Amino acid sequence: MIRLLQIEFIKLFNSRVSKVLIIAYFGLLSCISLISVIRFPFGEGILLAEMGIFNFPYIWHFNTWVAALFKLFLAIVIVSMMANEYSNKTIKQNLIDGLSKKEFVLSKFITVICFAAISTIFVFVISLILGLVYSNYTEASIIFRDLEFILAFFVKLVGFFSFCLFLGILVKRSAFALGFLILWLIFEQLIYVLIGWKIATWETAQTVKNFMPLEAMQNLINEPGRRLDAIKTIGNQIGSDFTYDYAVHWYEIAIVLVWTSIFIYLSYRLLKKRDL
Repeated sequence: MIRLLQIEFIKLFNSRVSKVLIIAYFGLLSCISLISVIRFPFGEGILLAEMGIFNFPYIWHFNTWVAALFKLFLAIVIVSMMANEYSNKTIKQNLIDGLSKKEFVLSKFITVICFAAISTIFVFVISLILGLVYSNYTEASIIFRDLEFILAFFVKLVGFFSFCLFLGILVKRSAFALGFLILWLIFEQLIYVLIGWKIATWETAQTVKNFMPLEAMQNLINEPGRRLDAIKTIGNQIGSDFTYDYAVHWYEIAIVLVWTSIFIYLSYRLLKKRDL
């Protein structure tokens, strides 16, 4: 596995575009800390950090949700990685040099896991530092509560990057692969509307949609705003109930893991049947 990972990282380091995108991605993740200095012009000014967004354990939810917004940068790296394999004919050369198609797909999947793991560790460290600096609660029992959001973040990235890997193998061109990703997002919305409007109830439509890949990944980490104490206070004052289920459920993780397995298997089957 180490040999396969070395091969992939040599290819990435020789790609200027990939290096720029990877640096930009981790740079943006680092910018999460800059949220602490944003000040709203109310009264004498309100710092976001003073609103409790970096309090433990809320910070695990908030930071993983924000960090997941930047995942498209690494998605571009992954689909470009596959496009370069075809355009530079390195995939054919790797197979001539003795790498099997199974090992080739495995090397890509290991790279996906590596990207997801490094991203997760990076977000964990940033969140821990910000929490220790700004959180009002520093007891160990509170600090390490809700760490399931870190796990959900890792699973979400692995699932999304596996989908992008499959699209890169399927379409061969990075621009078309990203376009297909957008089309699939629209497709999921159309299926939801079609089922809710013409076939069954909207509740049934939402249930079906929850099993679709992109929606399943989205459901792993729900929008954290309504969980914030300041937002709850405003909701209580205007008579709105902001109570909702923000927890990470095991079956949501299972759905994404199943889709991940499907994408990797389809990538292998597609590559196995394709004449290179």
